[in-house]
Amino acid sequence: MKKSLLMFVLSMALGLSVFGFNLVLTGSTTVLPIAQQWAQAYTAQHPNVRISVVGNGSGNGIKALIDGLTNIADSSRWMKDSEIKLAESRGFFPFPVVIAYDAIAPVVNVNNPVRNLSLKQLKEIYEGKITKWSQVGGPDIPIVVVQRDNSSGTHEVWEGKVMKGSLVTSGALTVASNAEVVRMVSQNKKAIGYIGIGYLESSTMIADVAISGVKATIANARAGNYPLARPLFMITRNVPGGEISKFINFGLSPAGQEIVKKVGFIPIYSLK
Repeated sequence: MKKSLLMFVLSMALGLSVFGFNLVLTGSTTVLPIAQQWAQAYTAQHPNVRISVVGNGSGNGIKALIDGLTNIADSSRWMKDSEIKLAESRGFFPFPVVIAYDAIAPVVNVNNPVRNLSLKQLKEIYEGKITKWSQVGGPDIPIVVVQRDNSSGTHEVWEGKVMKGSLVTSGALTVASNAEVVRMVSQNKKAIGYIGIGYLESSTMIADVAISGVKATIANARAGNYPLARPLFMITRNVPGGEISKFINFGLSPAGQEIVKKVGFIPIYSLK
């Protein structure tokens, strides 16, 4: 009885409801605004389709995909070798689709005058070697480091491209989403964090910090000038078909890519 109930719950989650197809997307909070807007636009055109979108981190989305609890894993990083091997052991191969591009922007409180840092300075701030803003041209106040949690794809990219194997200071504050980074930095003039480019306009109390004079913009990311640019993915079990394929194809269409641009991210191709 319990096994039958579990299978029923899984079937409902994966879209086998008799009331219509349920499409479940789980994962990256960076991809979340895109996924939410795609879902809204798609269901407006297909009212019989019900879509659930959950933002709980890239790692959690990939885990849900491997466990058979989501149709699509939203991810702001590529899968780890261990995740791919685990997926293969479960009888499927992950199929990634690049749905947009992003640039990770360091951010500070708007009342902090620091607007430019090098990758070396960012690394030393997050290592705890630089502990006051006065050491990098700011006011004589301590630096409060805000980082993302380990399930975050944004965290993975920051670890690889900024920290390069070094440990983040034990005094860092860890949060679970881009929105939480924005909230903490906007409320604390001592804080520094990092967010996806699509979240830059979400608060008038944060300011982005250029990296060695290069700002996180669509033009700089497309041109390859910005060091923290990255692709954003939707990952499925094997090559998608049916409603999953239709939804992703909608997202890759000009209408879907206009939404990518509207929410502040970088479309995969130039739009007229």
